Amino acid sequence: MSVLESFGLAGRVAVVTGGNRGLGRAFARALGEAGASVALLVRDVDGAAPTVEELEARGTRARAFRADVTSGPEVQRAVGEIVDAFGRIDILVNNAGTCVHRPALEVTDAEWNEVMETNVTGVWHCCQAFGRHMAQRGGGTIVNIGSMSALIVNRPQWQPAYNASKAAVHHLTRSLAAEWAPLGIRVNALAPGYVKTEMAPVDEPRFRQHWIDDVPMRRYATPEEIAPSVVYLASDASAFMTGSVLVIDGGYTAF
Repeated sequence: MSVLESFGLAGRVAVVTGGNRGLGRAFARALGEAGASVALLVRDVDGAAPTVEELEARGTRARAFRADVTSGPEVQRAVGEIVDAFGRIDILVNNAGTCVHRPALEVTDAEWNEVMETNVTGVWHCCQAFGRHMAQRGGGTIVNIGSMSALIVNRPQWQPAYNASKAAVHHLTRSLAAEWAPLGIRVNALAPGYVKTEMAPVDEPRFRQHWIDDVPMRRYATPEEIAPSVVYLASDASAFMTGSVLVIDGGYTAF
């Protein structure tokens, strides 16, 4: 196998949670371009229709499936539906997430629980349900989308629940990687810095000092710049890599 061939995903089936917009949509496109069939796991199947149409127009076999990742039974049902439709599942990208920007003393129990349920429990449900299928098949790859927020405290906005949730994702990644390596399942995490998406208002002048000027590269990323790293982690190009957190932040955490 050549170097470039090791990045290929032809014949594989990838699942992307929250894959209908932002980073998830870019991940789905990149996985499709590498040859994978793509299943989008979303709460709103109708809302994912434009992404499915875009993927199919690019020659990718794609379909959206409904599930709320905070519900274990819904995720387990979706695993069966995806296997019935595609025959197998080789790759899971845990991308679905949410964030609350609020000082710690103002965060409500409902806001804390919403972030933790989506960002941590949702990742756990998907890892367990899809991991069980991968274990039965003899292997697979899981890419959990963490954040540089697991390593630093963002400013000027405060987001304690999000930061804590992503730190949990990073260590859950290491825990599963160690346990599941004998099963042929690799588990890694991707930790992006500031990326221009619906969740991050990177263009607002009030954030420039800390979000742009404090970055050695002096800019934010686009989803398309982050997506190729998911292909790397999902493919044989990273065959000896598990339990790692790949930080892509323009050098932010170097300071």
